[in-house]
Amino acid sequence: MPKKGDPESPKGPKWEEVTGSGCEEAVSSVSSLNLAARMQTTLFEPLAPVAPMDLEPAVAISESCVFITTMGAMRAIATDQGLIHLSFEDEDTPLTPGEPRHPILRDTKAQIEAYFAGNLEVFTIPLQLRGTPFQLSVWRALQEIPYGVTICYSDLAERLGVKSGQRAVGMANRTNPVAIIVPCHRVIQASGALCGYAGGLWRKQRLLGLEAGQHSLFG
Repeated sequence: MPKKGDPESPKGPKWEEVTGSGCEEAVSSVSSLNLAARMQTTLFEPLAPVAPMDLEPAVAISESCVFITTMGAMRAIATDQGLIHLSFEDEDTPLTPGEPRHPILRDTKAQIEAYFAGNLEVFTIPLQLRGTPFQLSVWRALQEIPYGVTICYSDLAERLGVKSGQRAVGMANRTNPVAIIVPCHRVIQASGALCGYAGGLWRKQRLLGLEAGQHSLFG
């Protein structure tokens, strides 16, 4: 597992992209809230060219599991090709946490735990994401935002060539199916306000604090 500061760590997880007529169905629904909080906005490095992948639209779920983190329960779903879903679970949802059996889910749990401990900055979990071509381009761009860096929606839209597309970028950001690993929490408003987060704004604030080195927040 790559450690924080390890120069040999790869730049990010491998992708398998799936597009098709059913891709507009989101894996999970999200809500949008508002919170005034100041964060510094920093641009990320230019994006590398994205090569299209020719895959079938259907995705067969191999296994799902729930595991407990320092920020609450998370649900992960994977196929044999990659992780397709990772989200924080509602506290009111009946849960049955357990040790994952699938190797991708075991690696996901281990790397998420290392991330929360402040020992991991780059994930190497293979991903198999379903979405429209535009959604996939936004989710890939999110992975180009380095650990500890934030960017505003308008800058992200400009990097994607849609200068007036902040709203479209925001919608794609909100439908991100893989929390933390695809770091939508690193996108904030130009004013510095955190804006919405599917896992709750308190989690977004803590995630950014963790990446800023505020490990005391986690006990």
